[in-house]
Amino acid sequence: MVTRKVIEIDEALCNGCGECITACAEGALQLVNGKAKLVREDFCDGFGDCIGECPTGALKVVDRDVPDYNPIAARAHVARLGGVEAVRRFDEAALRHSQGIHGSPPLLAGCPGTRMRVPETPVAPTQPVTSEGLPGRILPSELRQWPVQLHLVMPGAPFFQNRELVVMSTCGPVASADVHWRFLRGRAVVVACPKLDRTEPYPAKLAAILREPTIPRVVVARMEVPCCGGLTAIAEEAVRTSGRDDLALDEVTLSLDGEVIATERIVEPVCEKKGMI
Repeated sequence: MVTRKVIEIDEALCNGCGECITACAEGALQLVNGKAKLVREDFCDGFGDCIGECPTGALKVVDRDVPDYNPIAARAHVARLGGVEAVRRFDEAALRHSQGIHGSPPLLAGCPGTRMRVPETPVAPTQPVTSEGLPGRILPSELRQWPVQLHLVMPGAPFFQNRELVVMSTCGPVASADVHWRFLRGRAVVVACPKLDRTEPYPAKLAAILREPTIPRVVVARMEVPCCGGLTAIAEEAVRTSGRDDLALDEVTLSLDGEVIATERIVEPVCEKKGMI
């Protein structure tokens, strides 16, 4: 349980019109005995799209101890209820909520690390001079998205479209000085650690990302340490359960010095063969 923002409904004010239920893209609300109820706290992201649709003022956002918002389960729920159109509404709402609208902070002042960012143009290099006398940026970043942590990224985000996806170990960017030009240039990325992260939701989360049909290939960039093999296992399960047979999955192993010491094709696409790095 965490303390976070969630919808609260005053049943005495609710007239059962159902407008809030229609406005909730996550499927967290239902009519029960003629009154709107929050039936799944873990489906409510606390953004409050439903509030503006209520004609009686029965809804408000409160801080309460509730389960974490579960976007994977919520997306699957709306898909079962409403099919493709419901999923489209869910994805649009998720993107809108991550960016903030009408001057509201994303996710109602949630963690700044979850705010989506897609830079339009590369950042130009700067000279190695700072006011503290420290080295400045020497090379421009190839990162074209935010967030990057697998727990934080949202399936359906626009930066996953028409790009290969790199699933990178947390240690990879520290070990290798070549990460940006070798792995990130022109690609989307998610970062995870199979040993230290809470990985239970990772296969389903990654599979949901990979259902984006324009992702042609997945590249796992792992370290040579044995525990990092779990990252490949997560990606392989995600590819298998994504429902796609046209995805290639490659594994690239980095030494502790950041050198590429092995590459391997883990999953061969049925429809088309892709090249290795």
